[in-house]
Amino acid sequence: MMMNAKISRVVMAAQALIVVLLLSVVKCSSGGSSSSSLRVGFYARTCPQAETIVRRAVARAVSRNPGLAAGLIRMHFHDCFVRGCDGSVLLDSLPGRPAAEKDNVANFPSLRGFEVIDDAKALVEARCPRTVSCADILAFAARDSAARAGNIWYEVPSGRRDGRVSLSSEVLQSIPPPFFNATQLRDNFRRKGLSADDMVALSGSHSIGVSHCSAFSNRLAGFNATFDQDPSMDPRFAAFLRTRCPPASSGNSGDPAVSNDFQTPTRLDNRYYENLVNRRGLLTSDQTLFDSPTTRNLVIQNARLGSNWEKKFGGAMVKMGKIEVLTGRQGEIRTNCRFVN
Repeated sequence: MMMNAKISRVVMAAQALIVVLLLSVVKCSSGGSSSSSLRVGFYARTCPQAETIVRRAVARAVSRNPGLAAGLIRMHFHDCFVRGCDGSVLLDSLPGRPAAEKDNVANFPSLRGFEVIDDAKALVEARCPRTVSCADILAFAARDSAARAGNIWYEVPSGRRDGRVSLSSEVLQSIPPPFFNATQLRDNFRRKGLSADDMVALSGSHSIGVSHCSAFSNRLAGFNATFDQDPSMDPRFAAFLRTRCPPASSGNSGDPAVSNDFQTPTRLDNRYYENLVNRRGLLTSDQTLFDSPTTRNLVIQNARLGSNWEKKFGGAMVKMGKIEVLTGRQGEIRTNCRFVN
C-alpha cells in the first residue's frame, strides 16, 4: 500500500509538470513578445533594400539639419520606454479619442524627426508594401543617426511589429524627467531591463541636441533655501547659461533652447562626460551621474576612453531596442506610421 501511494504521488507530480509545460507552450505560441525573435538581416529576403533606403533618408535629412540626428535617437528612446519599441510614439492623436504619446508634454513640441520617418516609410512601402514595420524603421533611423553624428555603428536586430495603441497618459510614468537623481534613473532603467552601465552609456546621447531653458532654469536661480544657484554647477557655466536663459521677469517670452554640449554640439562623442566631470552638465539628471558615488566611476571611464564608450553606447542601444517588442503575429505592419491600418 505504501508503495502504491508513493507511485501515485509520483504520477500526480508528473501530470502537474506536464500541465505546466503545456501551458508554457500555449503561452509562447500565442505570441508572447520575445526579443529572441529579432535578428540582424530580418528583411534580407522580403525587402533587401529596406535598411539602405532608411539610411539614405536619414543622411539627406541630417545633412540639411544636423539636429535631426539627436531627434531621431531621442525618439527611439521615447518609443521604447512607453509600451516597448512598437512605434507607438509615431501615431497621431485622433478626434474624439484619448491623446497619443507624441502630444504629451514630454514629447511635444520637443520630439523632432517625424517627417524623416514618414519619408523613409513611404519609400520602403513603394518598394516592399506592408513588409517593414515603422518600429524597425525608427530603430534603423536611430542607428543611422548615431553613425552620421558620431561615426558610431552597430547592427540592429529587426523583426518588430507595430503597436495599435498610443496613450499620452502613459508617457510621464515611463519617461524619466530631467530632475531625476541617479538612484531614480537607475531604478527607472532597471525596470526596462537596462543596467546602470547601460543608463550612463545611453545618457551620452545628450552630447548632441538641445534642451529648453525650462528644463534646468531651477538650477540657475532660486535653487533652494540655502543656495540660489545649484552648487553642483560650475559658477562660470551658470553665469553663461543665464545670458542664454533670461528670467521671465525680464520680459523674455517663450522658452529658449541651448545646446546640450557647447564644445561639440553636433558631434556624438564622449565630451558629454568631460562636461560632467567639469560640473557643466546641463540637466539635474545629467550632473547627478557624476555626483552620485554609484555612477561616478562609469562617467570617469567614459570621459577617459571614448572608444570604449562608443562600443557601450552601441550595445546599450541594441539592448534598449529589444524592450517589450511585438513579434510574430502581434500588432501589425502599418502602411502609414501615423495611423493604424
